[in-house]
Amino acid sequence: MILTSINKDSVCYPDRPPTVSVIIVNWNGKEYLPDCLNSLLKQSFTDFETILVDNGSTDGSIELLKNFYPWVRIMPLSQNTGFASGNNKGFACSHGKYIVTLNNDTRLEMSWLAELISAVENNPEIGMVASRICTWDNRDKIDSLGVAVCRDGMSRAYRRNALFSTLSLAKVEDILIPSACAALYRRKMIDEIGFFDDAFFAYCEDTDLGLRGRLSGWRAVLARDAIVYHRYSGSGGIFSPLKLYLVERNHFWVALKCFPLIMLLSLPFWTVTRYLLQIQIVLIRPRGAGIQFRNSSSCNLLKALLRGIIDMSKEMPSIFHKRRVTMSIRRISSKEIRILLKKYKLTFKELLDAS
Repeated sequence: MILTSINKDSVCYPDRPPTVSVIIVNWNGKEYLPDCLNSLLKQSFTDFETILVDNGSTDGSIELLKNFYPWVRIMPLSQNTGFASGNNKGFACSHGKYIVTLNNDTRLEMSWLAELISAVENNPEIGMVASRICTWDNRDKIDSLGVAVCRDGMSRAYRRNALFSTLSLAKVEDILIPSACAALYRRKMIDEIGFFDDAFFAYCEDTDLGLRGRLSGWRAVLARDAIVYHRYSGSGGIFSPLKLYLVERNHFWVALKCFPLIMLLSLPFWTVTRYLLQIQIVLIRPRGAGIQFRNSSSCNLLKALLRGIIDMSKEMPSIFHKRRVTMSIRRISSKEIRILLKKYKLTFKELLDAS
């Protein structure tokens, strides 16, 4: 079903900047957009603008938006610039005090945006707010309550596959960092540390941004009642050699940019440990992405993995420059970030079970 009524309060008026700018990056997501935009249109909190950055879609997404969603500001791009760069382009023309990133393969409860604002509005130390992201067809099953990070820099959704009914959560709960699938970021924080790193293209860019925010002293919280339903990897696909390449390359960049030096020294050990565990999973009891690993060409997978490591290494000078910038504006000590990473740590078992 497509809604054609216009929520005029959702349109950005130049003389009255909105409280919130919602940025959606789309690439051939026409089939997902109606659910996402219809639920956005029904929000109880209406002081927001909607910016949709289209990464060169060829499936009729632009035509759908022009015909049925005239309240959405469209930024059509000629090619796929990735999730990170797409959000950055949207941010460049946004006006809101708060920036909300939203995946196109989501559906929102009516109070979602109001709950995000409620969590942050009177708490100036909070720079990031995570949504309670549920699986598409089960409100009780968790897709994400933020992001947790492993000792090798790899990250996954926090509490994925847990049942909400078994958890005891405060209305506003401290977390490590949010998932950019449906997250709010304070503009003041972004102005201070920058937004997404364009070089990442896609995957792990929200981990990098979140950790840079934490290093700069900003809090991150979960808004328990800001409920989103998500088709996991609806647009990106569960697994592909390209995804393997990007995740392997980018998780190294996260660690090199944000981890304390003492943790970097143990990075090779934990990386090799993860590789060995993943091989065991694929060969002995494959599931989820592991099944697709097993069904894919071993040559293509090895090429993607090696390419990720090689391309990561090529950018070392640039990454260490970015690390120096990050560390120059940090407000917490190496010990404090180690405590945070340990408090919200992701074990290898949880990492592999979530795959």
